[in-house]
Amino acid sequence: MRHSRTLISSLILSTAVLFGATGAGAEEAFDLNALIAAAKQEAPITVYNSSGKIVEQAKSFTAKYGVQATGIKANAPNTLEIAIREAQANNIKADVMILLDAPAGISQLVETGYAESWVPTDLAKDIPAVYQKPLVVYLEPNVWSYNTALHDKCPVTNIWQLTEAEWKGKVAMQDPLGKPSYTDWFNQMSAHADKAVADAYQAQYGKPLETDEASATAAWVKALAANGPLLTDSDSSAAEAVGAPDAKESFVGLLSTAKFRDNKDGMKLGLCAGINPHSGWSYPSLGLIAKGTKSPNAAKLFLHYMMTAEGMEAQAIDGKMSTNSTIELPADEASGVGKIKDQILSYDASTGKADWEGRQDWQDLWSLNYKK
Repeated sequence: MRHSRTLISSLILSTAVLFGATGAGAEEAFDLNALIAAAKQEAPITVYNSSGKIVEQAKSFTAKYGVQATGIKANAPNTLEIAIREAQANNIKADVMILLDAPAGISQLVETGYAESWVPTDLAKDIPAVYQKPLVVYLEPNVWSYNTALHDKCPVTNIWQLTEAEWKGKVAMQDPLGKPSYTDWFNQMSAHADKAVADAYQAQYGKPLETDEASATAAWVKALAANGPLLTDSDSSAAEAVGAPDAKESFVGLLSTAKFRDNKDGMKLGLCAGINPHSGWSYPSLGLIAKGTKSPNAAKLFLHYMMTAEGMEAQAIDGKMSTNSTIELPADEASGVGKIKDQILSYDASTGKADWEGRQDWQDLWSLNYKK
């Protein structure tokens, strides 16, 4: 009887957490043990992520809490399709999504009511507000890189140099027409860092930027496209162009920090620090819970786990940065991006819907001006 009363109390308290106690006293109301107890009474959960590390993370979560979770690797478009179809059929199987497409997640899942965000109230003080609506679990940096066998330091110091004749055809990056996160990056720069892009032009050429384009960012995107970058279908191909140990030609590339792990196998990738205005940009993975999940407490417990150092360990080794400001990248992370994180343009979800709506415009600008 005493056990039953304790369990009921735990369920009531965790339900209060589930429905979002906010305002004064919210942190005091959160009880992790109550959430664990409630989660153990629910059905197993399934978690989707574009990173295969989710399989390992789900197993670690299950071992830690005794709450069954299965991790499934699926790219963002597939995860979106699954989540939308299940929501429309009222048959939820994908309980939690760590979604590497913030604009689509905001527009197609959050705004439609198919999924919702939840921020662990006991950790909220350590998560910057910009990453709470909706919850961004971690940021994945894409950084400018060079070949350390060919150069003692990064051969460029300003993004406008990449539009000059010296680097014609020598910038390796994924094709923005096939990689929506790149057009989102363009829109983020335009919305949140356009003055910095214009200032970088003046710093490079000693005169103000004059352009007929709508923004300094658009002028830079147009100029970069016209300079014929080497477009690839993967980060691996871009990394090979930049950092191959036997490379004879110098390329500068835009890569995920995860590719720097290949240096242990002979690659020669170096991180371009101190580029004006940014040495790279970061792309967010949202943490979303399917509306109508039969295991809301287990889903919340998983997100809570992902916002801890233990939960992020498998991802952090690749340079992915938790939005929990108390969590540092491991000392043996290969790229060294943790030392220059203030030089990385961070994602601001407040313009996520505009990123979504602007994708086609940025793709048009790119395709109209791209020259091999």
